[in-house]
Amino acid sequence: MFEAFFRPRQVAVIGASSQPGKVGYDVLYNLVKRGFGGQVYPVNPNADTILDTPVVREISQLPRGLDLAVVSVKAKLVPQAVRELAAIGTQAVVVVSAGFKEVGGRGRELENELKEVVQANPGLRLIGPNCIGIMDTTSNLNASFAGSMPRPGRLGFFSQSGAMGLAILDWSLDNNIGFSKFISLGNKVDLTEVEILEMMAADPETKVILGYLEAVEDGRRFMQVAKEVTRVKPVVLVKSGVTSAGARAASSHTGALAGADAAYDAAFRQCGVLRVHTMRQLFGLATALAHQALPSGPGLAILTNSGGPGIICADAAEGHGLHLAVLRPEVADELRGFLPAIASVYNPVDITGGAPAELYRRSLEAIQDDPGVNATVVIMTPTATLKAEDVARELAQVPIKDKPVFTAMMGSHSVHEGRDLCMKHGLPTYEFPEDAVTALAGMLDYRRWRTQKPREPELVAGDKDKVADIIAAARRQGRRNLGETEARECFAAYGVPVARSLPASTSEEAVAAARELGLPVVMKIDSPAISHKSDVGGVMVGLGSQGAVAEAFHEMTSRIRRVQPDAWVRGVLVQEMVRGGRETIVGLSRDPQFGPLLMFGLGGIYVEVLKDVSFRVAPIARVEAEEMIRGIRSFALLRGVRGESPADLAALAGVLVAISSLAHDFPDLAEADINPLLVLPRGQGAMAVDARIALTPAKGE
Repeated sequence: MFEAFFRPRQVAVIGASSQPGKVGYDVLYNLVKRGFGGQVYPVNPNADTILDTPVVREISQLPRGLDLAVVSVKAKLVPQAVRELAAIGTQAVVVVSAGFKEVGGRGRELENELKEVVQANPGLRLIGPNCIGIMDTTSNLNASFAGSMPRPGRLGFFSQSGAMGLAILDWSLDNNIGFSKFISLGNKVDLTEVEILEMMAADPETKVILGYLEAVEDGRRFMQVAKEVTRVKPVVLVKSGVTSAGARAASSHTGALAGADAAYDAAFRQCGVLRVHTMRQLFGLATALAHQALPSGPGLAILTNSGGPGIICADAAEGHGLHLAVLRPEVADELRGFLPAIASVYNPVDITGGAPAELYRRSLEAIQDDPGVNATVVIMTPTATLKAEDVARELAQVPIKDKPVFTAMMGSHSVHEGRDLCMKHGLPTYEFPEDAVTALAGMLDYRRWRTQKPREPELVAGDKDKVADIIAAARRQGRRNLGETEARECFAAYGVPVARSLPASTSEEAVAAARELGLPVVMKIDSPAISHKSDVGGVMVGLGSQGAVAEAFHEMTSRIRRVQPDAWVRGVLVQEMVRGGRETIVGLSRDPQFGPLLMFGLGGIYVEVLKDVSFRVAPIARVEAEEMIRGIRSFALLRGVRGESPADLAALAGVLVAISSLAHDFPDLAEADINPLLVLPRGQGAMAVDARIALTPAKGE
């Protein structure tokens, strides 16, 4: 498949045109005029030659076993054209024609028809439709209608958006960015980002894989492949649609907080994909990965000719979890020997504004020899006597070894030549020092991924039969919401400790339950129709006497009848009152692309206010559960502050693994919350206090 798309011997253009400005003309022009060495076959029933190339009148007249065809005909003609290409054994097809699902209606029908044609012919693979085409700089293949050919380079780039791809291609030419492959995916009728990742992973000309994504078609498959690819090459992606506008509505805390972007963020993290949020970050990181070795640690040195930018760089480093390396005294002494007396020989090293270009080289040589330095950001601000190109030439003489060097030449016109020279010599260059730090942080993240052991999910052997029986009973009754007792039993079946509770349908039964459990107790309304009990006055705590319990029963049931008269109420749950511990929330929702999405954060009423939560796609390994816990901003509260006992983090991680296993075993679970999950002091465990589970729609709903 790879060879047919990117090393073809023959390429046919279906719908080749003799009219400049037509897509069929542009595709043919790019093939015959930009150095492609293979055979090109224009296909047009109404011409003899186009661009001095003999024309083939019908697809059936093309050579059997054709490597690659680019289809540029009206959308309604595309399915039949692909059928005919399949009939002659064509291996690879790129459909640049538009007018499919992106226009709705008849276009969607045509796309479904095209998909059926591809599925009926497994020997043919297709990119598109509604794409700009593909390019390979090694073979000089430009099978697209783009107006230019990218520079050769080590970056393999794919984009779901054709317009975004064209803009990036144009921008790259002015910024000395080179590509090995340039692929427009379009509507992804057949080949998706998954197959592209596999192809680029096997491509010796591609060192870094880049992509712009709008959506992933098969999230689980994507994660599986990406985990394998990122062990070999870095994958850096921009994923659009990060705002709450794309989040689906949900009734649970977890669903309301998750949204689609949280799933992508978690999935990318778990499979080693480096996610960035801007095109500037994408190419900043990609350039560093393509030309520099991965840093061995977070120790950063800053070399500058101006104090202000050095401080900005230091602040950015701290914000990204890096630290300024403490230079050895011998290095400081060496710097002091040739720098001006007013220079700073500590980190950041400030050679002063009047320093000549040579001092950049000598200073960098000294800094690179310090074992505590893992990477260096070199900052240059233009002066009347200092030229950026001279600085670039001096820096290019320094052996980089295994310590990456980044340059930040601040300014515009006066530093343009210097930036070009830096890029030519493999020194990533940035407009501002904080951009260099962001790239360095991404490289460190990737190094951590490459060096960590593969993580296998930990699955708890729960009582599947019990959970299955509870779900089946709810299905028979036409319910999608489990009652709290049912939800608690499901969690308990997987080893989650739950606070003891007893049901009561009368005040007498409530009092008897309180005596058995021991006062004080908590009382909750027992109704599968009421998800958030506290919102309707369905929770009362600290009931310390039998009289208070009886009174609470009458008050609560009467209130519920008034505020929610249609709700089916079984009675109440009388629950033991658990004292102490930190309130947290553990929950799950089901993402349409990636499946069960696990959430952890502070619990109680504050979860939706603070939104201090972390996510992972289930099932998870225990180490991922531990990362979820440490990943919230308020982790210090669980670790213990101001003499407080630390929470039982091991028990908390165990609960996360248990719920992850439950979600994995039962796709019926659409949403679930334990809120709060009380995490007791170290060694005392954790306790589920309140629980809810919602099921997926039954078949036919």
